[in-house]
Amino acid sequence: MTPTRLRFGFQRIHILLRREGWPVNKKRVRRLYRLDGLQLRMRVRRRKHMALHRGPAPVSTGLHQRWSMDFVHDQIFDGRPFRVLTVVDQWSRLSPVLEPGFSLTGRHVVAALERVGAATGFPASITVDHGTEFMSKALEAWAFYCGVHLDFTRPGKPTDNSHIESFNGRLRDECLNVHQFLSLAYAQAKLDAWRHDYNHSRPHGSLGHLTPNEFIRRSQETRAAEIAVSQL
Repeated sequence: MTPTRLRFGFQRIHILLRREGWPVNKKRVRRLYRLDGLQLRMRVRRRKHMALHRGPAPVSTGLHQRWSMDFVHDQIFDGRPFRVLTVVDQWSRLSPVLEPGFSLTGRHVVAALERVGAATGFPASITVDHGTEFMSKALEAWAFYCGVHLDFTRPGKPTDNSHIESFNGRLRDECLNVHQFLSLAYAQAKLDAWRHDYNHSRPHGSLGHLTPNEFIRRSQETRAAEIAVSQL
């Protein structure tokens, strides 16, 4: 008898038995196979992630350590839909980029992150959902080679990425629902203006009613003062 074949179905087992001289009927093999509970489901292969963060998400304690990323949807005046890539820093609530587009793929996400990273540097991790753009090979390869972990939320658990959910709510209420966008370029201009106001002028209750830029500057001043005192 041939060695045990744990993943073989009854048809292949029947062929092996016939080769070894067993005059057994295929229906009998199938009946015995099912009675013994040997039928197995085909396993669905899942792509392995090279830059996937595993385990509980660490708490952000500094600027550009952990970002959150997502999409929001709207439409141009003529009815054409577009999306906006939204990114926010979890510690300071600073928004480094808002990128609108009619068709935003994983490559477009990478290009936007590259432009931002050239000025700010890349975070240690980015929290995202299971959207096709965030599951793309382009973003996966970029994250791996840049040393950025992709922290995927649990399916059906938007609270796992509460920072971006809160940010997107403010963006829609204070910008998207207020303006009528005549073109994508016009939308980009309005989004840039709102992002500048959000970072520099809009106070946040979670930051002690400071703006993101004020919170960053005050934290840096406090840190510098602590270092100066420790060196005395």
